[in-house]
Amino acid sequence: DDIALAFGTLRLKGKGSDAGHNGLKHIAATLGTQEYARLRFGIGNDFPRGGQIDYVLGHFTEDECKQIPERLEKVGEIIKSFCLAGLDITMNQFNHKK
Repeated sequence: DDIALAFGTLRLKGKGSDAGHNGLKHIAATLGTQEYARLRFGIGNDFPRGGQIDYVLGHFTEDECKQIPERLEKVGEIIKSFCLAGLDITMNQFNHKK
């Protein structure tokens, strides 16, 4: 999940920092590096000041729930492409506006 991206936006990255994301911190600590591919799934940032934790751990809106199946289908396409074609080709093909 990524609050820096609009809901449903998908971005594949080859490496990067954890940007304060606890899940990514754990992965980096386990692997001993931050140089691993990650697929970012935008959840938006529609929360009041100080409400980030509740927002990130909260529920999707009804409208967002309706969009999830299509977004997850796209996630599957990205993962398949990453496995078969590699990182660079997949990033070039999929890293654009939804």
